[in-house]
Amino acid sequence: MIAKLTGVLDSIGEDQLVIDVAGVGYLAFCSGRTLRALPAVGGSISLAIDTHVREDHIHLYGFADAAERDWFRLLTTVQGVGARVALAILTVLGPAEITDGVIAQDKTVFTQAAGVGPKLGARIVAELKDKVGDLVVVRPIQFSAESEGDGAGPIGDAVSALVNLGYRRVEAYGAVSHAASRLGADAAIESLITAGLKELGG
Repeated sequence: MIAKLTGVLDSIGEDQLVIDVAGVGYLAFCSGRTLRALPAVGGSISLAIDTHVREDHIHLYGFADAAERDWFRLLTTVQGVGARVALAILTVLGPAEITDGVIAQDKTVFTQAAGVGPKLGARIVAELKDKVGDLVVVRPIQFSAESEGDGAGPIGDAVSALVNLGYRRVEAYGAVSHAASRLGADAAIESLITAGLKELGG
C-alpha cells in the first residue's frame, strides 16, 4: 500500500498529476487545493497518498498534507460521497473549514462543492458529527484573536462550561459558534452560555 510519494513533478492535469519517483511515473488524483499548492513542473514535491484498490483498477489520491488526506478518508465514509465528490469538497474547503462546518452543523458550507446539494450536505454533517473528534486536525471555531491558541477567552470558556454541564464538546462548539455568530465576537461569556443552552434545547 502506497502511503507517501516524494519525487519530481512531471506534469499537471485538470484533476491529477504525475510524480516521477526514481524514473517511475505515478498518476495521482488531487483536489484543486493540492494542485494550486504545487511548484512548477520539474520541482520537488512530496504527497500524502491514499491508495484505492478495486477489482478493475488501482487509484492513487494525492494530498498536500496529512490533514487533507485524513478528511478525504472520512468524507468518503459518508453515503453518497465518493472519491470525486470528496476531492470537490477539498477543492473549495480546507481541512479547518470542513472541521468548522461539521462542528457547527452547517450544511451550506458543503454545498459550495460541485456535486453536493442540500440533502447530501445535511447527510455529511449528520454522519460526521460524532467522528470529527477522531481527527488530530480538530480545532475550535475561532471568531476573534481572543479565541486563538488554547481556546481562552469568552468563546473557549463558554464551550468549557457547556462541556462541564455534560454536553459533548462537538455539540458545545456548534452551539457556541451559532450563539457567537448572532451575538458577536465581543459577547460576554454569560450571554454565550445562555444562548448556547438555548441552541442545545436546554
